[in-house]
Amino acid sequence: MEIDYKEIASYIIILVIVLIAAQHLNVVVSGSMEPAFYRGDIVLVQKADFLGIHEFDPKDVEIGDVVVYDAKWFNQPVIHRIINIVDINGTTMYLIKGDNNNGPDPYYVEASQIKERVVTLGDSLVVIPKIGYLSLWLRGL
Repeated sequence: MEIDYKEIASYIIILVIVLIAAQHLNVVVSGSMEPAFYRGDIVLVQKADFLGIHEFDPKDVEIGDVVVYDAKWFNQPVIHRIINIVDINGTTMYLIKGDNNNGPDPYYVEASQIKERVVTLGDSLVVIPKIGYLSLWLRGL
């Protein structure tokens, strides 16, 4: 039996592409951003730091951007929209809110907490509807 190195290399390349793509997909676990996206949807994200590659600078986010950040008030990353940017004692801080929530998140957020930004095409967020339910079910969420 002869080893086909080209075939092995093509499988490795496909596997790497799939793994990189998977790191840029985020399953939505709550309804806090409805109607922009819903629980079980998947959003495409850019990473602030992906293996040393900076796909966006968290200091450059703007009002209206939907970001994933490490919340001080919750034990999982949160996907919400920036609704205001303020300067507090010389530090730029972001006020963030879920579109479907009555009020903003309980604490201001620093740029260092922002890890991902949801990709937009034109004015629309890149959302893949409902296919994240399997992941939620497997994770018991």
